[in-house]
Formats: sequence, structure tokens, C-alpha cells
Amino acid sequence: MLTSLAVFCGSSTGNNPEYASKTRDLGRYLAQKNIEVIYGAGNVGLMGQLADAALAEGGQVFGVIPGFLKEWEVCHTGLSDLVVTENMHARKAIMAERADGFIILPGGFGTLDEFFEILTWKQLHLHKKPIGLLNWEGYYDHLIAHVAKMVESGFLRAENTTLFSEDASIEGLLPKMLDGNGDLIKKWV
Repeated sequence: MLTSLAVFCGSSTGNNPEYASKTRDLGRYLAQKNIEVIYGAGNVGLMGQLADAALAEGGQVFGVIPGFLKEWEVCHTGLSDLVVTENMHARKAIMAERADGFIILPGGFGTLDEFFEILTWKQLHLHKKPIGLLNWEGYYDHLIAHVAKMVESGFLRAENTTLFSEDASIEGLLPKMLDGNGDLIKKWV
């Protein structure tokens, strides 16, 4: 049972209006399912769309933001709860600790950083929480192909590709996440 999900997503909306629309749908969906949204506390881009939609639907939204970003005035001021951290590392650690699982939406470098860090932590047995990649409009097709290239090139064990789930819809993704993302294996054995 997932009662909270950390959502990693862009601080921009991208150039496809479907990303913002689907992000709002996700925020409403999580609120309706009484799943707390944990995210980076931004009021811009997909981050702001997610929070606004969940809050409008009566959901709980927990934000975590480093002080320097809050000073740039990109912090959402209407959240259920907010924590201000010293740096990005502390932000990710708090989000990881509080969440029951992780969903990755379209985004840029920051989103990929969050995805790969939480995925690496899982590979290293630092957590066993489910990770889901929402692959809207084929946004992550190239990334998934690159993961296959990593396996083909001998840098990643094929078993580790099951440490995250992928789907184009939240209704398809959540059941996959609840089934568990792969068995943890010993990386170097």
C-alpha cells in the first residue's frame, strides 16, 4: 500500500501541453486516492501544476526545497507542509526517507539526477521502495533504449533493469509498482 509518493518532475512545463495536463491529472488522482504528494516544493513548471492540482482536490502535499531556491522565489507558498534544507543532497534524502515510492515524470537534468540517484540507492540496497517511470508521449523511450545499451555493453546487469517499472499511464504504472520492482541482487557478485 502506497500512502505517499515522491514525484520527480520538471521545473518547466516543456513544449508539449500534454505534459502539464497529465501532471494535473496525476495530482488530482493521487489526492483522490489519499496518497500524499512529496515533491521539490516549486511553484513553477510541472512541479507547480502537480501541487496545485493535488491541493485543489483536497490532497496533502509535502514540499522540500533548499534555501537558495526558496530565496529565488520559486517556492510554493500554499503547501500542506514545507521543509527548507541547506542543499540539494539534504532535499533528496528527506524526500527519499518520507516516501513509500517514487514516480518520475518528464523533466530535465534535475529530474534525471533524482531518478538515477534513487535508482542507484535501490541497486545498492539502501531502500526497497518501488520506482515508476511515467513515460508520457514516449518521453523516456530514448532513456529506456540507453539502459538496454548499458546492458548490451556490459555496464549493467540485465536483472537490474527490473529495479524500476515503466508505463504510459498512472493506472498502468501503480499496479506494476505495487507488484514490486525486481528482486535486489548483489551488484558485484
